[in-house]
Amino acid sequence: MTMPHLDRRRLLQLGAGAAAGLATPLLHAQSAWPTKAIRFVVPFAPGGSSEIIARATAAEMQKILGQSVYVDNRPGGAGNVAMGEVARADDQHTIILGHIGTLAVNPYIFDKLPYDPVKDFRPVSLLAKVPSLYLVHPDLPVRNMAEFVAHAKKNPGKLNYGSAGNGSAGHLAMEYLKMASGTFITHVPYRGTGPMLTDLLAGRLDTAAIGAAAVLQFIRAGKLRCIATGTTRRIAQLPDVPTVAEQGFPGFEMTQWYGLNVPANLPQAAIDKLAAAAAKAINEPATVERLGHDAAIAVGSTPADYAKFIEAEQKRWNPVIARAKIKPD
Repeated sequence: MTMPHLDRRRLLQLGAGAAAGLATPLLHAQSAWPTKAIRFVVPFAPGGSSEIIARATAAEMQKILGQSVYVDNRPGGAGNVAMGEVARADDQHTIILGHIGTLAVNPYIFDKLPYDPVKDFRPVSLLAKVPSLYLVHPDLPVRNMAEFVAHAKKNPGKLNYGSAGNGSAGHLAMEYLKMASGTFITHVPYRGTGPMLTDLLAGRLDTAAIGAAAVLQFIRAGKLRCIATGTTRRIAQLPDVPTVAEQGFPGFEMTQWYGLNVPANLPQAAIDKLAAAAAKAINEPATVERLGHDAAIAVGSTPADYAKFIEAEQKRWNPVIARAKIKPD
């Protein structure tokens, strides 16, 4: 038996119906995202600001998204190992904590990276900033930034500062200050904040720039003197300490920052949903209070604003890194 003849119009109608049938589950799948637990990768070792920010955000995001959001620490290679792994993730449920180092510094200090910070990732939301505090040992005869700069210029190369290693936030913070103030201070790199902080407390180092969470207790105890904060405004934990910008360097800002990034293959609908959840989560009272214990400042932003921020940070740090000739350890 021969089948009835189907004209072209009828075939087109059937094709359109079939396409619509296929499209409906696809659209539903995107709108239903996430469909399983989300892995939130932190490219650094446990402990410290990165994990605090990730866990506080994850705890609130899972309430909003209706799926578990768990933190997975994947340290190594200044964050490059985790960034390379997540760049290749195709499960659409792996996200990563972006950072000043992995997105704005590493591209300029490493000859080769296992990821492209622009092509391999989509920005979702700027989550938080952690103030860098400019510190001196109490034996150094300076009490503010003006006195510090004057003392450094009077003794070029005689003062030394420590950092957690080449290309670390503390290294960048001091080189940025040196460039802005026209001073020459000798860099002493360490392998981590811990041993560097031990030597600063002992007076074997003159100065350093360190994230607030690690040093507030020593400032309050009088074991270290904070001469300036790197934020644009004074921080609540040290209301009497002026910013660098207030002390003769308008526009100066030095903070470590953390954001949320995803592999470039994540659909736009999922990114939009994730961005809304992240911005809401980071500004929940419980999150703000948790971050405040470590002087971290909650932000929350749109993907477009975060993208502009990353681009501006890359342009800011490229000349600093080139001038200081910063290379990885």
